[in-house]
Amino acid sequence: MSRRLVSLTLDTLEDLPRPCRQCVYWELDPVAAERAREAGDPGLEKEAWVSQTLLEWGSCGKLAYVDGMPAGFVMYAPPAYVPRSMAFPTSPVSADAALLTTAHIVTAFAGGGLGRMLVQGVARDLTKRGIKAIEAFGDAKFGDAGEGAGGCVAPADYFLSVGFKTVRPHPRFPRLRLELRTALSWKSDVEYALEKLLGSMSPEGLLRPVRPATRSAAG
Repeated sequence: MSRRLVSLTLDTLEDLPRPCRQCVYWELDPVAAERAREAGDPGLEKEAWVSQTLLEWGSCGKLAYVDGMPAGFVMYAPPAYVPRSMAFPTSPVSADAALLTTAHIVTAFAGGGLGRMLVQGVARDLTKRGIKAIEAFGDAKFGDAGEGAGGCVAPADYFLSVGFKTVRPHPRFPRLRLELRTALSWKSDVEYALEKLLGSMSPEGLLRPVRPATRSAAG
């Protein structure tokens, strides 16, 4: 079993699950998002947002592949790029943090540590840019009948499980925070676990490229 993290680009955007590929919950304010859905192709708005964010700010997502198959992803950006962020009762995001908007693991790969692997990839990227923390809005009632946010807001329990701490409580949408130095301290433990997991793989198998072009022009 080989695992690989790549940056989100306009090419790898196509590997997001279709509902996520078409979702503009975070990228547009509520009124504009509804207008895009009514127009029939919100995927174009999603692509435009990713393109603009890559050009102006840089990498804004990570995808995890297991044996070449897309297994999960996270997206993140400065709050100024995320209009929806101001619509939460626990807004605003702290000035020294980037906002992790979406986190999704394909059900078949859940429970294998990919969530923490993705967050660590984000932490490495943001640390290079001088950002100190990641914040996120979690859904404390994720999965409850009649209480869902369409799956667009990740479960608060997910963020807590990968090291986030609650900085502003709320019965539905708490705001959570992860100091990047904390995430980076996972490095040795995660790499040791991966070495044990992948120890039976040949070096050639571990280094097998996922696809011909996975490098992000934005880093």
